[in-house]
This record gives sequence, structure tokens and C-alpha cells, in this order.
Amino acid sequence: MKFHLAFMVCELLIIEIMLLPQKPNERRRKLAGMSLIEVVMAMGIVALIFGGTIEAYIQSSQRIEWSGYSMAAQSLAQQTIEQARAGLWDPSENPPVNEVTKLNLLPYSISYNSANQTWTGYSTNILDVPYSGSNYVVATNFVTIQEISINGYSNVLGQVIRVDCVWPFGFRPGSPCFTNTVCTLMAPDNRDPNTF
Repeated sequence: MKFHLAFMVCELLIIEIMLLPQKPNERRRKLAGMSLIEVVMAMGIVALIFGGTIEAYIQSSQRIEWSGYSMAAQSLAQQTIEQARAGLWDPSENPPVNEVTKLNLLPYSISYNSANQTWTGYSTNILDVPYSGSNYVVATNFVTIQEISINGYSNVLGQVIRVDCVWPFGFRPGSPCFTNTVCTLMAPDNRDPNTF
């Protein structure tokens, strides 16, 4: 009974407090909604957040595409290096054999500079990325093979093989070109132990 009576007293006090007269500004503030400036600012913040999220997705998809092109170009350059390494080079043979320079290059692009013993040439190929119809990407492999003497000894030879794979990124005219470079040093296949 005492509990019930205390509960009724609390209810009456709450009702009296609610019926107290309030100042007009407080009543208007409680009934009022958001102002136009608050709505515009909230919409601006939401637009910035969504715009940033969409831009992040676009940038990440472009980076992923660029990485795929770069890996395909690296693979194309590595293929040319492997083709050169598969060739026989034995300067101790009579006559000397050098199949390293017989790469799959465009015939009119091959040149030899006897002053620095350098072979140069290039070939073109399609990058190994998915394409449909005519939207393929053509890359160019610029190949340089230079015969060198190691430590100045004329009987210790080596060949430096360098492949620069140049490929465009983007399909608009004037798109930037990127280069992947692979370089290796090759020793001769001396089959005659007397030449060491």
C-alpha cells in the first residue's frame, strides 16, 4: 500500500512539472525541425562520402588493370630472355657458334655495331591480357645483346642480354607508355675444356 501511494505521488509530481509554463523559445525549439542549411550541409557530407567511395573503387580497378598489363609485359620480356638463353653460344668451336642473336625479331630491325659488339632489334606482340575483338594491346620488345670481356681478359667472354618491353596503358590517344626491363648476363657454352 505504501508503495502504491508513493507511486501515485511521483506521477502527480511528473504531471505538475509537465504542466509548468515554458518559455516560448524553448517550446518552439522543441517543435521545430531541421533548418534548410542543416539539410544542405548533411547532403553535402553524404555526397562527399559517396563520391570518395566511388573514386576509391575506380582508382583501385585502374591499379588492378595496370598491374595485369605490367605482369603481361614482364612475361613477354622474360620470354625473349629465355629464347636467347636457349640458343647455343660457343666461341671455342671452329667456326665460333652464336645462336643467341638469332632471336624472333623483325628482320628489318636487326642491326650490328662492330665497334662495341652490340646486336639490337625489336619485335612486337600482343600482351597476354583478356581482350575481345580489336581491343588488344600491342607491346614492343627492344632487344640489346652486347658481347663483353670480363675483367679485361679477352678469353673470358660474356653476353649481356637486355629486353625493354614498352607498352601503352589506356585506350585514348596520347596514353602514357610504360617500360618493363629484364637483363641477364650469359656465359658461353664452352664444350672444350682446353679453352678455360
